[in-house]
Amino acid sequence: MASVPSLASSVNQRVADALVSALPEAGAADPLLRRSDRADFQANGILALAKKAKANPRELAATVVDGLDKGGVIKEIEVSGPGFLNITVSDEAIISTLAARAADDRLGVPLNPSAGTTVIDYAQPNVAKEMHVGHLRSAVIGAAMVEILEFTGEKVVRRHHIGDWGTQFGMLIQYLLEHPHELDHSADAADGQASGEEAMSNLNRLYKASRALFDSDEEFKTRARSRVVDLQAGEPETLALWQRFVDESKIYFYSVFDKLDMDIQDPDVVGESGYNDMLVETCKLLEESGVAVRSNGALCVFFEDVKGPDGNPTPLIVQKSDGGFGYAATDLSAIRDRVGSLGATELIYVVDARQSLHFKMVFETARRAGWLNDEVKAVQLAFGTVLGKDGKPFKTREGETVRLVDLLDEAVDRATAVVREKAEKVGLTEEEIAENGRYVGIGAVKYADLSTSASRDYKFDLDQMVSLNGDTSVYLQYAYARIRSILRRAGDRKPVAHPELELAPAERALGLHLDGFGELIAEAAAEHAPHKVAAYLYQLSSLFTTFYEHCPVVKPEPEPVVGENRLFLCELTARTLNKGMSLLGIRTPEKL
Repeated sequence: MASVPSLASSVNQRVADALVSALPEAGAADPLLRRSDRADFQANGILALAKKAKANPRELAATVVDGLDKGGVIKEIEVSGPGFLNITVSDEAIISTLAARAADDRLGVPLNPSAGTTVIDYAQPNVAKEMHVGHLRSAVIGAAMVEILEFTGEKVVRRHHIGDWGTQFGMLIQYLLEHPHELDHSADAADGQASGEEAMSNLNRLYKASRALFDSDEEFKTRARSRVVDLQAGEPETLALWQRFVDESKIYFYSVFDKLDMDIQDPDVVGESGYNDMLVETCKLLEESGVAVRSNGALCVFFEDVKGPDGNPTPLIVQKSDGGFGYAATDLSAIRDRVGSLGATELIYVVDARQSLHFKMVFETARRAGWLNDEVKAVQLAFGTVLGKDGKPFKTREGETVRLVDLLDEAVDRATAVVREKAEKVGLTEEEIAENGRYVGIGAVKYADLSTSASRDYKFDLDQMVSLNGDTSVYLQYAYARIRSILRRAGDRKPVAHPELELAPAERALGLHLDGFGELIAEAAAEHAPHKVAAYLYQLSSLFTTFYEHCPVVKPEPEPVVGENRLFLCELTARTLNKGMSLLGIRTPEKL
């Protein structure tokens, strides 16, 4: 089915056509239509147009009103102030448009006609290291952007740029070579496959032991450094042991992502090592083109606006003076691969805001080299820090970084307790309590992150996150479950749209908000702003609550056609909530 034009777009087009008729010499004009508390919409574009044409804005506005095609869409229109248009749409238009949305599996949301291929770089843990709270935001924000962009028609390629290369692997591999059973799995591990917890326990134990030996034994330190050279040279035994670390880490990573209710596929995991074969050529291309120059033996890219505290230029170092490669070489090679091999038209990096300068320099270098241009852009979706209740970076009582798995487990425990309180009332089994506890707990963590603009820091407060009141995922999940309950209690009565009915104020407000879903999704996709989806859904739930308080649906039973129409609004609200929450990676249980 074709996409359904929103009422806002229909009204906007009618006003734009009337503007052209009233002032043809001005050409196409933007009515600057927006929602208003004085009417359904307000058009403010006449003032600027009148000024440009040296016309009286109120007279121009009156001419526009006279020539406007209302076409059953616009019920009332009046000139306000210096030339604003206050526009009220008809009840019939609201329900007819919503009926068209309800008839479509996509809720009438249009596909982006200029969609391309976007590569999203997100969820980037480090091999042989524990995932902590700092890894949460990249994973959650990135996964939501994948869903939102795919829903708008974009071809999305996921990339998990894990930290799987570097000098620390010399120490780890050498220790494993000398203590070959440190990564062995317990005898009761199914098919020799470790659990996520066992894998991380093995890695933690080995890392601490190898670090202690590295710091205390000069001979081991020498052997470990030599092992780095073997790794970089591709020596087979060294590579095989390195691969064991990667595989063991993936068991752990995937167990954590599973807790997060995220699907991470192996082919999408392309770590730093995946670009090793491109590093020499990347440096050669940059140096031969003059984009990068040698400075004290290192290959550097300089920028006029990037200077250190001493006032001297701070370069992007692509290759170190000893011949080693830094993060810049890997990131630039990744851009070459993603544009050249994957055909990307946009690159999105969901990375901590503290790395903004690095990516600014990397992107500018890629532009100078011609790997990025007007047709291919790269953006950093920078995110802020997760804070504790005290407003400081989130730490344990001992001052250590919080393990991500502990945080998720606690969220599920808290949420399960909340679900259990109401379980008897809605008839949940123990299995359903456990399942809903996971959905509510993980949803609470995700929503707290996604309801905040990515660039801002936010406080991690589980008490607030699992609250039934306020802007939380639990509030939205309960709104959805309540609607499903209403539809079940309606029995044989079916949701049917009745455009001929006059709507109550709460019905109109809910209907107009439902109609804005498609434009909201397009805006969130274009601006890389999943928090706008969260804000829309919270307002939708709030409007539904007001609607349900003022407009009886089941009891007391309204007139049959009124009841059917209200059931229709309930059902479309539920579908919209379900789709919106799924775009954020949050489940909506049928009963809560």
